[in-house]
Amino acid sequence: MLGALLLVPGAAAGAGRPDVAALQVALRGAGHYAGTVDGVVGPGTRTAVKRFQAARGLPADGIAGPATRRALGRRGRPAFGSRAMQRGQSGWDIATLQFKLAWHGFPSGDIDGGFGARTDAAVRRFQAWSGLGADGVAGAGTLAALRRPIPRSPIWLVTPVRAGLGDGFGPRGSRFHTGIDYPAPTGTPVTAAGRGRVVFAGWDAGGYGNTVVIEHPRRVLSMYAHLSRVAARRGAWVVAGSRIGAVGSTGFSSGPHLHFELRLGAASIDPRTALR
Repeated sequence: MLGALLLVPGAAAGAGRPDVAALQVALRGAGHYAGTVDGVVGPGTRTAVKRFQAARGLPADGIAGPATRRALGRRGRPAFGSRAMQRGQSGWDIATLQFKLAWHGFPSGDIDGGFGARTDAAVRRFQAWSGLGADGVAGAGTLAALRRPIPRSPIWLVTPVRAGLGDGFGPRGSRFHTGIDYPAPTGTPVTAAGRGRVVFAGWDAGGYGNTVVIEHPRRVLSMYAHLSRVAARRGAWVVAGSRIGAVGSTGFSSGPHLHFELRLGAASIDPRTALR
């Protein structure tokens, strides 16, 4: 049964509400929402609901209740947890799943409510990371794992570059940004965020450009991407403050900045949970 989704100002915080994210995806699909799929109740979401309601001849009260959900058609159903989710399906529950997966460190490309190849791969990676059978079917065990707290860094690190903070970890458009950006002039020194061993130093063909990856204690990996040059070699041991490269704009980058990313095993985690 579809309940009312109250869009109360200030009701969402931190990672945002998965049900609001699913609503934003549905409204985006219906052509009434162009903002970020962030699960945050804001003016853009409330206005989109009212516009959709008015277009469908419903009272424009901004409450995504059963009538509004029914009017959204397949995008407004089924409820999350009402079925085992797998490849080929689409709907409200799939959008919710994608949003939860992203915040737990396993983004699947566009959060669009469609369970395609990338969502299938993300589910399998999350299942393996969670100690579950990686069958690609998001059933009761996978949903229980997604109810666990969002993973955080188990170690402390220091800021790797002297620059202000740009884009943070979290939703960006209909996708998910898996690190934090530090805009800075090309050539600005980049240093290791903590002690560890360099496990990659070179060109990343996946879009990160010149990249350094350091393995730290407790399964934490730090990544430094889009560098103009690499000043570290694979296998070298470094400590916090060791020079490993310089800011650049290599790979898929729209301007000079450091993309700093952390992973706990295979899961992307918010670097701000590690930084002093």
